[in-house]
Amino acid sequence: MSKLGLILHRKPRHFHAHETARFDELSGVQLASFKQRAWALVIDLAIVGVVQTVFGLHGCKSESHELGPVTFASLLMMAAHKIENLVEFTLYFAVLLKLGKGQTPGKKLMKARVVSLTHEEISWWQSIERGLGYGASLLEGGFGFVQFFFARNQQCVHDRIAETIVVDERPTAKRLGDETTEKEVMLLP
Repeated sequence: MSKLGLILHRKPRHFHAHETARFDELSGVQLASFKQRAWALVIDLAIVGVVQTVFGLHGCKSESHELGPVTFASLLMMAAHKIENLVEFTLYFAVLLKLGKGQTPGKKLMKARVVSLTHEEISWWQSIERGLGYGASLLEGGFGFVQFFFARNQQCVHDRIAETIVVDERPTAKRLGDETTEKEVMLLP
């Protein structure tokens, strides 16, 4: 039989729901509030801004204030600076999220942690996906962040892209027991 014939007549594959056990482990964990997540992002953006200023990153001046015609070279320089910004932003979130075991400095201060839905620990790839996913959340005119209020498990676009959730780690955070429902928790003082 030819190689093509072997490929077409191979044994059937079966679906394995490897996430189910991880979902069961995370079931009932209290999710971080929008306020926690927003302040964590603001803190992280401020840190990136300070680091860029202190180390002189992006030493370019605004092209909009320059006199003279817009040239192809000036457009290329503007694009290069935007790409540098994206790389720095993504590196900050990817490296600090992975090394911080799910916490950037902002998330640590706000007592929130990014948790993988598929692995025990957040992976490098998930950290990079989340860093780039912030851009996807912004590209929709910010609606990727607003989806927090509508999506199941309060996931923004970058959470769904990276298969993560953000959990509340404050001492007052409660985990639902098997017998407790979400409605009962809302009624508790």
